[in-house]
Amino acid sequence: MRKLTTLALIATGLVALGCGAGATDNAGGSGDNGGTTGEDKPAKTAKIGQPARDGKFEFTVKSAKCGVAKIGNSTIGQKAQGQFCLVTMTVKNIGKEAQMFDGSSQKAYAADGTEYSADGGAALYANENAETFLNDINPGNQVSGVVVFDIPKNVKLAKLELHDSPFSGGVTVALS
Repeated sequence: MRKLTTLALIATGLVALGCGAGATDNAGGSGDNGGTTGEDKPAKTAKIGQPARDGKFEFTVKSAKCGVAKIGNSTIGQKAQGQFCLVTMTVKNIGKEAQMFDGSSQKAYAADGTEYSADGGAALYANENAETFLNDINPGNQVSGVVVFDIPKNVKLAKLELHDSPFSGGVTVALS
């Protein structure tokens, strides 16, 4: 019975931490609107090469290349189920404390609204420096790297929805 009580307390604590994290992640880092308007609607859509802010991060998508069949080298790598789309971007911390970039919080959309999640396993092969993402980014610093999406061969991505955390509102970047 004691094990069950302990497990229940741990589970409750984890749920509370998850809910609490969402309460503060939408706040802008320096009095800005964090990429959203007062009604928590996404700000204007950015284009490739334009900075776009969500919460404590400023994203700049440099390029998006689709049609890649395999990532890695001849020894190790990963083959796409359909095709890989490699989205190269910089992520700058515009907040006042360190924050971790999570590639799995990023989403891509086809023109018909179909949502695709990032492929974290493939991203390991696409980023030569494993520390590029999933490390804390200190205030004022930025990192560059590739977020990978595995989408069907006949699909073309129309936009990205980039998030500073799983709980943020996100900001849209048009790919065409």
